[in-house]
Amino acid sequence: MTGFLILAFVILMAGVAAVPLATRFGLGSVLGYLLAGMALSPLLLALGVDVEGLQAFAEFGVVMMLFIVGLEVEPKRLWEMRRRLIGLGGGQVVATTLVLAGAMYLAGEQWRTALAIGMILALSSTAIIVETLTEKGLLKSEGGEAGFSVLLFQDVAVIPILAILPFLALPELAAAGGAVAEGAHGHGGLDITAGMPVWLSALTTLAAVGAVVLIGAYLTRPVFRYIAGAHLRELFTAAALVFVIGIALLMTFVGLSPALGTFLAGVVLANSEYRHELESDIEPFKGLLLGLFFITVGAGIDFALAVENWGTVLFWAAVVIAVKVLVLAAIARIAGIRRQSSWLFSLSLAQAGEFAFVLIAFAVANFVLDSETADLLLLVVALTMLVTPLLFIAYDKLIEAAYCRGEEREADTIAEENPIIIAGRGRVGGIVDRMLDAAGHRATVIDYDSTHLEHLKKFGVTSYFGDATRPDLLASAGIARARLLIVALDEREQIDKLVGYALQNFPNLHVIARAIDRDHVYHLWAMGARDVIRETYDASLRMGRSAYEALGADRQSAMAMRDAFEEMDRTSMREVADLYRNDIPAWENEPLLAKVRELRAEWDPKLREQMDEIVGRGR
Repeated sequence: MTGFLILAFVILMAGVAAVPLATRFGLGSVLGYLLAGMALSPLLLALGVDVEGLQAFAEFGVVMMLFIVGLEVEPKRLWEMRRRLIGLGGGQVVATTLVLAGAMYLAGEQWRTALAIGMILALSSTAIIVETLTEKGLLKSEGGEAGFSVLLFQDVAVIPILAILPFLALPELAAAGGAVAEGAHGHGGLDITAGMPVWLSALTTLAAVGAVVLIGAYLTRPVFRYIAGAHLRELFTAAALVFVIGIALLMTFVGLSPALGTFLAGVVLANSEYRHELESDIEPFKGLLLGLFFITVGAGIDFALAVENWGTVLFWAAVVIAVKVLVLAAIARIAGIRRQSSWLFSLSLAQAGEFAFVLIAFAVANFVLDSETADLLLLVVALTMLVTPLLFIAYDKLIEAAYCRGEEREADTIAEENPIIIAGRGRVGGIVDRMLDAAGHRATVIDYDSTHLEHLKKFGVTSYFGDATRPDLLASAGIARARLLIVALDEREQIDKLVGYALQNFPNLHVIARAIDRDHVYHLWAMGARDVIRETYDASLRMGRSAYEALGADRQSAMAMRDAFEEMDRTSMREVADLYRNDIPAWENEPLLAKVRELRAEWDPKLREQMDEIVGRGR
């Protein structure tokens, strides 16, 4: 018990210490876990920890992750992805296998060994890629979706690879080791299809997949409804874990990838009313197990062997990454994936995957690889996984930034002059523009999102591309003769810059400024703006009024209560705004803090009295 507590404390402490540091320096959580594992390696060795066994347990985090991803993918969308699954995924696995096998053959390996290594290294890391893409918000981008399609195909490809590997056994290894051994990680004794005729094995596998679909579609709802009736959160969490673990076991029994089975179950439940509850219950376990998996990858690196063969390991790791990037780039070009999406697709899938650890053990057990080659191959796989976060950093800092610069274009020439100028035509400026246009008021609209403006153009909306904070662009829009400037930009810094320029240079211009929050209102007021609108204020008041109605107030009383709150809020804001200073934070402004405390003491009882009076009149 003490040993387990020590191990749990050490691993959790390493993750808690390393990941925030890595994230702070822009390295990402995955690299943080890998570095934590590398730092722990000597200590785990001294404690006699079975890192490989721990890694096999932690691989269940990948299974849980794909279940959660499946919950986000509706069956209709999965069907729409079928061409990419086969085209991108199949093309990547076959092409990468052949190129890497050819490289290994030219390096002196036997063709059987070369082909086995090519198949093992063709797969990529679902854990690293999906976790990193999700963390960066890129999973639903064009490059992210294309990469995810390849990962799904790779999960399926594990099955034929496991079937092919025993046929690549080297006679000399088999003769030295005896009869062919069974694989590890559930692909041996637990596989009930082993020894079955091909047709029966296929039927059993299809039946298992069908059972997953039927259970997900028809059985889960009544079961979860029954469990939810107990009103015990921990019971629902236990049921969610039973569901995921049970499907993973079923897939293992028929020789399929557990991750593939749970992904399919997630897809089936994507439209379920329990989807969000399942996701929130599984998420913490998924995160901890994935973190543990990455730590074990880092801890599993044999540093003595790596130092002894560092040149060989570095060379083949570079070859693997280069080959996969080139193959993926070619496939992306054929598939019509362009620009930064192609780079994201190519760089994200450039590493070897966690299934390589399973397949290498399976290949050794089946006399396809000797132990020396397997040990070096494990180092190559670990190094490519370790480099992957750096490839994502290169994408962020170099590729994406370069394309953003490349997509810059010259500001449009403004061919009209109107008494109204609207800076920004997003969710705020767009509605204002439509309201003014409906009343016959023509405005000159300037926005910096070229893609958005191109879409608007197709609907017949005229807007001009450019940075609305540039004085020359404002001059060409006729700001010197304009009556009204509406600042509806998204970024606070841009709003401040434009409002400050307009107030300083055009004192007769009426400026309506969008404020991000209450503090921003005070800031703009201190700059001299007198027509400031909080972007979410009116919507919040409407929601508050609806809340009053939901709690029993009639419509008239709810509106009166809303008006009372608004009057108090606006009056108090005006008094506080006069004390706001732009040179110090609000929480360090003692006169302002004292005024807020004074107003709360005065207004809160008055407002409560007003509310009670309104409610009393409505009864």
